[in-house]
Amino acid sequence: MADKKILLSGVKPTGRPHIGNYFGAMKRFVEMQGSYESYVFIADSHALTSLQNKQELKSNTLGVLLDYMAIGLNPQKVTLYKQSDVPQVTELTWIFNCLTTVPYLMRAHAYKDAVANGKEPTVGLFDYPLLMAADILIQGADVVPVGQDQKQHVEIARDTAQKFNNVFGGTFKLPESIILESVATVPGTDGRKMSKSYGNTIPIFATDEEIEKAVMSIVTDSSSGIPENVYAIHTLLREKGDLDKLYAEKKGQYKELKEALIEDLKKFIGPMREKRQALEKDKGVVLEVLKAGGQVARERAEKKMEEVREKIGLKIS
Repeated sequence: MADKKILLSGVKPTGRPHIGNYFGAMKRFVEMQGSYESYVFIADSHALTSLQNKQELKSNTLGVLLDYMAIGLNPQKVTLYKQSDVPQVTELTWIFNCLTTVPYLMRAHAYKDAVANGKEPTVGLFDYPLLMAADILIQGADVVPVGQDQKQHVEIARDTAQKFNNVFGGTFKLPESIILESVATVPGTDGRKMSKSYGNTIPIFATDEEIEKAVMSIVTDSSSGIPENVYAIHTLLREKGDLDKLYAEKKGQYKELKEALIEDLKKFIGPMREKRQALEKDKGVVLEVLKAGGQVARERAEKKMEEVREKIGLKIS
């Protein structure tokens, strides 16, 4: 039997995930975990570009780990680890820095957006794509699931691998994107794309009260008799035929349709929320998962870095 391809993904610990995150990406990671040799990390080093609060970073990092285990990522199938537990990544980033030109990195979307908005980007923000390239390449990823807006990062990783291979000889695989098209299609409570930055989310581990408040605040269009934003979110939870029948029967009855969505969200979110609460009570076991995953990822990274150091001339023995 052929070896499984390697899948890698990382998530920044910057706040509570919402149902857009879940249906756009997190659910796919759970579905893929049996088909790939999967490495999913918490991008705590990346988070430093925007978060400089010790307690918040620690709390958020543990939170992401709890989130992933609660939705069904199995530590027996997936290596879950913390980015900063693999210091070889930052070592490799410096080597990539020395192969990459400033004009090339100036094309990166995050940098261009910051400049366009009149901000003075930090070196960390500017260098972000190469840290991500190191994350991807050091573990030998074949595939990287991303939203369309993150595709450029995988392209930069491919370019960087090719540059290194051209200068020092074949060392890194060229990873492929798996584009998660649905990332951009989950609407928020205001009709825009669901996003933490817009404050229009329904958290994936929301309390019943939070679910009720969020759904009742969904903006509706009164012209068609079908509240499109409510319907769009509802399609994530029910079969289309069943849903269309409900919306035909309750046409124009927006309050009742919202109440139906509330009930379906409670049924969907409730079990995951309870699992997360149980995991939170057993923090020692959860942290052991992170420790074990870090060791696996670090050992893989060190093996690759031994090869890199030899090829570029850092090893002289």
